[in-house]
Amino acid sequence: QVQLVESGGGLVQPGGSLRLSCAASLDHFSPYTMGWYRQAPGKQRELVASITPGGTTDYPDSLKGEFTISRDNAKNTVYLQMISLKPEDTAVYYCHAKLSFLSYWGQGTQVTVSS
Repeated sequence: QVQLVESGGGLVQPGGSLRLSCAASLDHFSPYTMGWYRQAPGKQRELVASITPGGTTDYPDSLKGEFTISRDNAKNTVYLQMISLKPEDTAVYYCHAKLSFLSYWGQGTQVTVSS
C-alpha cells in the first residue's frame, strides 16, 4: 500500500520559515512527478510546487522565490522549503505523487502562520 507521509508543519510567526518533508513508500520513487498542494479553509486545493523526475521545478508566479521544492530519490523524500511566510500561507499542505494514471496523496500537514 502506497503511503505519503508529510511532516514538518506547525505554528510559525509571520516572516518565519518551515521545511516540510514527504516520505513516500513507493517501490520506484524516482519516475514520479512530486508536488505540494495546499488547501486553506473555504478554499480549493491549489498547487504550490512541483518537481519532475529530472528535477525541473514549477511554481505559481505568486510563490516564486518564497517556496522551494526539492527531492532526494535515495530517501524517497520530497521537501518544501518555505520562507517569508505570511498569514495567508496558513493551510493544510498535501504531498502528491503522479506517474501516468497513478496518483497518490498524503494525509496533509497543518501550517499555521500567526503571531
